[in-house]
Amino acid sequence: MDLTQRTEAFNVDDPSWLASRHGTGEAVSVTLDTSAFTPSVHYPDGFFKSGIALGRITATGKYGPYAGQTNEVQSVTITGSPTGGTFTLTWSGQTTAAIPYNATAAQVQSALQALSNVGDNDVTVTGGPGPGSAFAVTFKGVLGGTDVAAMTASGAGLTGGTTPGVTIGTTTAGGANPAANDGTESLAGFLAFSVGAPSSTSVDVVGAMFDHCKVVNAKLPVPVDAAGRADVAGRIIFY
Repeated sequence: MDLTQRTEAFNVDDPSWLASRHGTGEAVSVTLDTSAFTPSVHYPDGFFKSGIALGRITATGKYGPYAGQTNEVQSVTITGSPTGGTFTLTWSGQTTAAIPYNATAAQVQSALQALSNVGDNDVTVTGGPGPGSAFAVTFKGVLGGTDVAAMTASGAGLTGGTTPGVTIGTTTAGGANPAANDGTESLAGFLAFSVGAPSSTSVDVVGAMFDHCKVVNAKLPVPVDAAGRADVAGRIIFY
């Protein structure tokens, strides 16, 4: 059964992540340790999606979700209770357009994504709106899993209040995932086809994995960080 036929059979696969089967003719049979996956994250609809990144659990030889590295989260807090004006954020030498003092998370996210060195899938902003609530900026996509440079900010355009300004803090440092120390911190490959999840987490599932292929990183269920791409260099090519 080819990829298209498999997709039609399950009606759940999104094969667009797979650019080609680079260096392999067949998928490798693997056993998924269902207990290693989180239902609400990895199989909320009752199946493990095609394209899930997998790591090999050292102790058992079974496979779980690739743990990757921790995405950095930085906070943006508007201080001094301004009543008008704008502020800007600067990351890695690039400065945003003026952002309203009472911006929503979506407005801050759009301003950051408009920078030439930040892609559409590289940051997510939650929290706000300003100035009463802080924003949380999560670096992900190609910027995920790394200790990225700290943002800086200028509140010179803010008005009203008492000495208004903007402060930046690091809530979560990006880098190695301290929670993973079982082998899943290393990328092994990708689930080739969707497979149904059992009703019990104590039941393992047999699936198929591509460990040689070309993939479109942005179309994976969860894009792979730089550390994972390095793990499979030469075997898996990312676009």
